Parts: sequence; structure tokens; C-alpha cells
Amino acid sequence: MDYRSSMESSETLRNKCAACYRQFNKLEHLVEHMKISYHSGHEPTCGVCKKHCRSFESLREHLIGPLPKQECKNIFSLRGCRFCLTILESSNARRIHQERCQFSSVNYGLTTRMAALGLRDKALIDYMSSRSPKVVALSCKMVGGGSDGSLDLCARVCITDESDNVVFHTYVKPSMAVTSYRYETTGIRPENLRDAMPLKQAQRKIHEFLCNGEPMWKIRPRGGKARILVGHGLDHDLDRLQLEYPSSMIRDTAKYPPLMKTSKLSNSLKYLTQAYLGYDVHVGIQDPYEDCVATMRLYTRMRYQKHKIEAYPLAADAQNRSNQVAWRQSEAERMCPDEMLSISRSDYYCWCLDSLV
Repeated sequence: MDYRSSMESSETLRNKCAACYRQFNKLEHLVEHMKISYHSGHEPTCGVCKKHCRSFESLREHLIGPLPKQECKNIFSLRGCRFCLTILESSNARRIHQERCQFSSVNYGLTTRMAALGLRDKALIDYMSSRSPKVVALSCKMVGGGSDGSLDLCARVCITDESDNVVFHTYVKPSMAVTSYRYETTGIRPENLRDAMPLKQAQRKIHEFLCNGEPMWKIRPRGGKARILVGHGLDHDLDRLQLEYPSSMIRDTAKYPPLMKTSKLSNSLKYLTQAYLGYDVHVGIQDPYEDCVATMRLYTRMRYQKHKIEAYPLAADAQNRSNQVAWRQSEAERMCPDEMLSISRSDYYCWCLDSLV
């Protein structure tokens, strides 16, 4: 290699992103990339080459996709967990870990029979006690309204805690006529809704439970009494319940960046449960309890990731504004890629931060 080629190679390495390993012809291009990439220790990272990926789907493609990095693929095939994508010390450690990492499905037949008998139908239970759950999952099942049955109407709602216990479950009587019960997927019949709880009453009970005695304007993500709400597609469920809740208290598996597709579109709950928990949901009649359990398990898996603790981990934190000075072109160009990464912050709230509350 001649002197000029050596210099060009050295310059390219200097312009290589320390997180995603993209290479740039000019240093100013790397600086611009770092300004908008929001790389941080909260991104899914390859356990082999330490490359940062925007989502777990990107990491999965990196490890086992159609065009993976061959070295990482080889090691992952021997020592990698296909659920959490962690690299273990040995193939035997991988086997033991993966047995624990894979969840078993809920007992669908039993929960359905319980619901049919009314054994799971309950009002709110002791939610003002000191043992009351801080995090709960919610799921609704919809029947159809309107002339063609395409309008979603909430007809059943379930709330569970982190231990898969049912906190609240009831059939809900919609405020307008039902034209399609969608029995093949909901399992709901006219007799289930005949004496069901009116929508307004269910809405009030759920709102009181979530707020836990705090007025809406006072609810904050840390230090308050209101509950964190977990679910999949919660915007739709809350809309059908005609219920408002602060976005800072919502953990939606359909909108969480690490769980989304590489195209930044949402994955289905069925796919997420199969890929990250190792079992199937939505087989036959769908039970909202099953959805609550799946979303809560996904949430806890994301929450218990071990990431570097930072005083101000979000790019939007006011205390990070001083760091923006460092992104001035002339000053940033004097930094090496590792230094740029050290001052970069995430643009989404990582659920691991909930474990610090």
C-alpha cells in the first residue's frame, strides 16, 4: 500500500461512526450523521462486534438475516439466544439461558372457561393498598357497529398486573347498537353484553384506577401515584373507551422504537410474542387476558435490560442543552468518533429507565 492509499485508509477510519460503523468520506459528514442519529447506550447492540442497531429487528437482520455479518452469524449460531439476542459464554450456557428466556403460553382453555363462568369478572380490587401494582397492562376486544359492522366498539376489557393477576375484567355494553359480534375472533355473544357494564361506568372505573387518586394535570412519570399503562395499540383501545391518559405514562409495544420494524412500522403483537417470548397468541378466539400477559412480558423484558446509567439520558433533557455546544462543527471536528458517541443521547425514552423509578 503506497503512502497516499495509507493516508486515505486512515482518514476513512477516522470518519467511521463509533456506533453503527458507517464510514464517511469527510469528517463533517460524520458530524452531521451524529447530530441526527441519536446513538446511545440504549440502542440494541451486537454482542459480538458491538455495532449499535436502531431496533431489535435491525440487530436480528445483522445476526441471522438474509445478508448477516458472517463472523457475527457464526458466533450467534453457536452461542446466541434467539429471543433476547444475547451472546452467551458457551453453547451449553446458551441452552440453559434459552430455556429460561422462552415463556410458556397462558392456559387459553382454562382462562376462556373462567371468563364464560364469570369467575374472572370483577370490579377493581383493593387498588388503594400499599401492595397495589405500579404497572398494569390493558387490552380490549371489539365488536362491530355501523351498517357494515366495521366500526370498532369496545365490548370486553381486561387489566392485569406484573404477575399476570387479573385486576379488572368485564364485558362492556357499547353505547350504540352492535351489528357484528365477530364471534370467530372475539368469542362474544349477545347474551354476554345483555347485562354488561355500561361503557361510561367502565370508563370511570378504569380512569380512577389508573390515576390512583391523582388529578390528570398532576400526573408525572416519576414520584407520583398514577400507574404506568402497558399495552399494544393503546391509542385505539383508549379511544374506544373514550379515555384520556398522559402519554408519559403509556408504554405501547406497537410504538416502542426497539420493537418496531426496520422500516419504523409497528410489528403485530402476534409476531412480537412469537419472536421475543417464544410462543403463539391469537390462535382461534382471542382473549384480552392473553394480550395483557404478552404485552406485560414484552415490557418487563425491555425494562430489565442493563444499560449504562446516565444522569440525563435523553436528548430532550434540558440539562443536555449545554452538550449542544459540542456539536458546533468546528469543535466536533476536533473530536474522535468515540468522543462524539460519548456526548450523544437517545431520542426515545428507554423502558430500562422505569427500573430506576
